Amino acid sequence: MGRTRAALAAATAILSTLVGVGLAAGVVFAPPAAAASLVEVTNFGDNPGGMRMHVYVPDSRPANPAILVAMHGCGGSGPGFYSGSEFASLADRYGFIVIYPTATQQAGFGNCFDTWSDAAKRRGGGSDPVSIVSMVTYVERQYGGDPDRVFATGSSSGGMMTNEMLALYPDVFSAGAAFMGVPFGCFANAADYPPGTSRCTTGQLDLTPQQWGDMVRNAYPGYSGPRPRVQLWHGTADTLVPYSRLNEEIEQWTNVLGLSQTPTSTDTPQPNWNRRRYAGSSGTVQVEAYSIQGAGHSLPMSGMAQVAIQFFGLDRSTPGSPSPTTSTPTSPSSTPTSPSPSTPAPAGACRVAYTINAWNTGLTASITITNTSTTTVNGWTLAFTLPSGQTIVNGWNAIYSPTSGTVTARNMPYNATIAPNASIDIGFQATHTGNTGRPAAFTLNGATCSSG
Repeated sequence: MGRTRAALAAATAILSTLVGVGLAAGVVFAPPAAAASLVEVTNFGDNPGGMRMHVYVPDSRPANPAILVAMHGCGGSGPGFYSGSEFASLADRYGFIVIYPTATQQAGFGNCFDTWSDAAKRRGGGSDPVSIVSMVTYVERQYGGDPDRVFATGSSSGGMMTNEMLALYPDVFSAGAAFMGVPFGCFANAADYPPGTSRCTTGQLDLTPQQWGDMVRNAYPGYSGPRPRVQLWHGTADTLVPYSRLNEEIEQWTNVLGLSQTPTSTDTPQPNWNRRRYAGSSGTVQVEAYSIQGAGHSLPMSGMAQVAIQFFGLDRSTPGSPSPTTSTPTSPSSTPTSPSPSTPAPAGACRVAYTINAWNTGLTASITITNTSTTTVNGWTLAFTLPSGQTIVNGWNAIYSPTSGTVTARNMPYNATIAPNASIDIGFQATHTGNTGRPAAFTLNGATCSSG
């Protein structure tokens, strides 16, 4: 299996806060529009956590698709996280399967993943972790899922469980992305769990990197195989699960992976996103941490799911080494700029593929820019006119200005260069007033692009 194979009132008040900020809805907010559908699976295997399982299997996928376990926050559900996140639409695009577990444990909140019990802190100990592994095994058996490409992600309670699964089952999971989580072993027991009163989430628990690392190593004594790569996300203004927990997570995973506590590089890939990367001797980033300036316990910015998918390497048509590798260190306060001067794109030397997923009053647009010339483009701007009534609310892999009318998308520091015959992917989330059409034309650095 795998690669080698305090009071109830206070808790209720906190739950209300969680739901109020949209925690149950997840990290990003674009419901998928696809021919495939979410299906509930019963009798999927050993289920000591009493969990429900839903699975999303895209219509187009390889013979041995990768598997992503996507986990909701307290008070949420698998179907809710499916509807409130971009992972299913990304699965349609890249051909991986998504498992959406639903937690049923209470611990004062309701529907929280068990990260506090003794059983949940031991490999094979029982509770939710064993149930989740059963779901993975089911998908591997039923759909030919690739056991070498199994990943975990989640928001808040789901982010906590992401760290849990990586610690307990390093032979099952290749990597994980934890949003608003805490280190593995942070909660002492069920009485310590509710974030409003817990030593973990009131900042009283401050261990050394070695102590945090020992918790992971003791979860699976004797394991000497490869450890999963880890991506971590947290808002600097989070008061429910304090921002300080991000540093504790970094300390834990850098220690487990034998990395320095000093980042290999730092940068600002998008405005208000400060990123720290920790690479091994080979140059591959093993731990990547995002501090979202001014964000609370909701991280309401689109594009984060896409960044997680890229970190896993699921945005590749063929499985390969994980992405990204280390970049040249820059100051965390630096702002994305285009290289100057940019290389003009010859007429007819670019192609744009533009795909829309629309619902009610919202849509997401996925854009692939291909350099069809024999000259490298170094620094780019893509210009287009949005149909009337469409307004961009969030974007990824580019800086968009203005948000309606004639829009210019400018490169980020990490995707400024487009080699001959190479492509880059960008996109955005927008509202609309009924017109869900696409722009009529695109220009790259002033040159008209073909569509296709």
